[in-house]
Amino acid sequence: MKRKLSVLFLCSHNSARSQMAEALLRYYGGERFEAYSAGLEPSQLNPYTVRVLHELGLNSEGQYAKDLMTFWGGKYHFTYLITVCDKAEAKCPIFPFATRRLYWPFEDPSSFEGSDEEKLAKFRQVRDQIAAKIREWVREESTQEGQFNFKD
Repeated sequence: MKRKLSVLFLCSHNSARSQMAEALLRYYGGERFEAYSAGLEPSQLNPYTVRVLHELGLNSEGQYAKDLMTFWGGKYHFTYLITVCDKAEAKCPIFPFATRRLYWPFEDPSSFEGSDEEKLAKFRQVRDQIAAKIREWVREESTQEGQFNFKD
């Protein structure tokens, strides 16, 4: 049995993008990946994040906004650190507890101004962009590792 690839998704508040990425990697990556998320200045899980994840049948139970410092100090070591926003990429130039680092910038749906339906549409759009990126990346990683069990 091969070791799971551990991934920490990092954004500014750990309320939307990184939370979506964590839930989506758990779904699409299955048993091959361990997914975590954190924020530089964690706030709280955005209710729109919960809604758009539930629309896909993904349970956000147990997910909450976590500070990056939760994963600092060597207790955790990640195969990948993936920053999903410009701020996290700029303000966290070094993270010694990950072997590889990727930068996947996504628009912050939390900063979108509009009606309830317009906000929900923006969260869906960003969720779908993150899902597409994760599906593509899981396929690439699975192919490189000789694993072809992919949930589409």
